[in-house]
Amino acid sequence: MSATSSMSAETKRDRFGNEWAAGVPYARGAILSSTEDDFKKMQVAWSHIRRRGAEQTFNFSGLEHGLPLEPEELPIASDFLAPALYFDEFQTAALSHMGGDCEYHDAALFNRITGATLATHLALVEAGDVVVGVSASYSHPSVPRASARVGATLIDTRGIDQFGAALAREPDVALVVLTRLAVTYEILPHEQIAAIVQMAHARKIPVYLDDAGGARVGPAVFDQPKALELGVDVAATGLDKYGTQGPRLGVLVGEKELVAAIRARGFELGVEARPLFYPAATRSLAESTPERVRELVAVTQTVADALKVRIGSRLHETEVIAELLADDILELSMERADLQEAPIVPYEASAALAMLLLRDAGVISVHFVGLPPGTSALMFKFISPEALGKFGGAESYAAAIDEALDKLAELLRQPDALRELLLGVAA
Repeated sequence: MSATSSMSAETKRDRFGNEWAAGVPYARGAILSSTEDDFKKMQVAWSHIRRRGAEQTFNFSGLEHGLPLEPEELPIASDFLAPALYFDEFQTAALSHMGGDCEYHDAALFNRITGATLATHLALVEAGDVVVGVSASYSHPSVPRASARVGATLIDTRGIDQFGAALAREPDVALVVLTRLAVTYEILPHEQIAAIVQMAHARKIPVYLDDAGGARVGPAVFDQPKALELGVDVAATGLDKYGTQGPRLGVLVGEKELVAAIRARGFELGVEARPLFYPAATRSLAESTPERVRELVAVTQTVADALKVRIGSRLHETEVIAELLADDILELSMERADLQEAPIVPYEASAALAMLLLRDAGVISVHFVGLPPGTSALMFKFISPEALGKFGGAESYAAAIDEALDKLAELLRQPDALRELLLGVAA
């Protein structure tokens, strides 16, 4: 059986009729046609950050990519000393954070959740196997990439009904990848999660929980159990997401034998985290609190309220975030420009809006986090009160977005100017 994804059976298109590109949930355009172009775009973004400096740059990505170390800890931040002094403490903090038990569970640190996902597939899946993904919308792009890398077929499902149908239809499922809080920030209800785990285990299929932000949002906002308390076999979360302080690392926890095998694949591939990060990872886990998660959600709601006044019903909201979908960004800017034909794809419109916000207002959005970005939407999520206060409050942020939309409308008539905005060079 060849490596495929269920997405290939049903062509995905954006609202303008553009077909989604391979490996990402959006269509590529003539300007940002590849991950190579995304990196060039990132270099342009860095030039704006460099020009503005730290005091005039504001992190509204909803993610923390810092290094929470105290000055006195720097001398032991080495690959030799840090793991010897901190691994046991890291393991205890990780299992507590994720609802594990040191008698049955173990923990491993990866360079990113993507690394943990890839290593999990390589340890548990073989070429020709089937992997079933299940979430409230769709799995993160790292899941189809990992499945393809091992030569497996991914069937990505939405909700328990589609999951049950896929499981009944496929005789050779090697792994279930469950996402509690989807890329679209829709949550799977606890009842569905419990039923999905039970159905998989009835077939003796291991369940990997991609719990990137859900590890904290699920318990703090939706009163759900911690990751391993859901009964899954292994689970991974990120240290940069929603109530943690960074760095951008992936923590994998689960049954001891499974974690040992997955950790080994990680070391063999070089996707493990450098051991010098154990002290920072330990602090990030130990100091995370549900109260901080709820505070970030509440602050984000103030931004959403201010945006709705200016943008209206086009602002899409879930229970924890707000977002401008890329299709709506392009439609809004076309309306303001009085254009009937779209000169770019929605993903490029979203990228241009993000670049304008960074260039002119110093706003770092989630668009400038991933390469390639995992979504084309401009998200307003888990905004810290410190960043919002430094910027001037929710009204100031909403005004900056509104102004950037006006500037994008002007640029839609200037293809060379759009290319220069995003890539630093005209055609």
